[in-house]
Amino acid sequence: MVVGDVVTDVVARHRGPLAPATDTAAEIRTVPGGAGANAACWAARSGCADVRVLGRVGSDALAWHERRLRHAGVRPLLIADPAAPTATVVSLVDTATAERTFLTDSGAVLRISPVDWDPAFLDGVGRLHLSGYLFFADASRELALTACRSALDAGVPVSLDPASAGFLAELGVERFLAAAEGVEVLLPNADEARLLTGRAEPAEAAAELSRRFPLVAVTLGASGALVAVAGEVVARVAAPPPDAAAVDSTGAGDAFTGGFLAALLAGADPAGAATAGCRAGAEAVTVVGGRPPVRD
Repeated sequence: MVVGDVVTDVVARHRGPLAPATDTAAEIRTVPGGAGANAACWAARSGCADVRVLGRVGSDALAWHERRLRHAGVRPLLIADPAAPTATVVSLVDTATAERTFLTDSGAVLRISPVDWDPAFLDGVGRLHLSGYLFFADASRELALTACRSALDAGVPVSLDPASAGFLAELGVERFLAAAEGVEVLLPNADEARLLTGRAEPAEAAAELSRRFPLVAVTLGASGALVAVAGEVVARVAAPPPDAAAVDSTGAGDAFTGGFLAALLAGADPAGAATAGCRAGAEAVTVVGGRPPVRD
């Protein structure tokens, strides 16, 4: 089960620098997104037969998001917010590099709160995953902590993706780490790992984080991932070459998360799970948006 953000992504793919004060030609698409929802969809894509996602969206887009999640093989547990619109992210993707920049309006996402939680959501659940975006507002952070406590009380392991180095810096490293107490698996990217530890080298950062969290997997983009346990890097996994040209790196980290967690749930060891995550990430960069391709 994933608790996190369900977002409407507006993806604008342009080539080269943006032209200030005039037009820049772009290919623009509106697609479903959100780190939490994306990870859930990639977990389903990676073979997990029962994936659920809890999130809060605006009433305007509830039916569309539910439909898109079901098409991806995910069971939606979405709460309609009558006062706030669905979160929207404008993703500016430079087609020359496939790198992206986000403009984020959190909308209803951060209005989720403990009253939206029911311990029964965990019935039949083998793992709980929390999107780090929930940690960046008071109400949603309390919801994340409530869900985490419920999972730990039920013996369900919890994983966490720190989500955003920018938002993480605003919240503060110590506040984030304190809120993450009890998490079994931490899944930062290299920038987030550096920020959380102050270590410049991702391997050193991964090792240090694994002294606090039992299992840490640090994603390195096209360079693959590092796995650390008990203060030591135990695996370095290379990213496979994508089957097609990279067009958009949006959601590659979410794909890693979904593939990694699905593999762990299926019994893979951490290195095998990281290999599965890298395989999902390599597929993710070949599609526009943050989710695996599905038919409407």
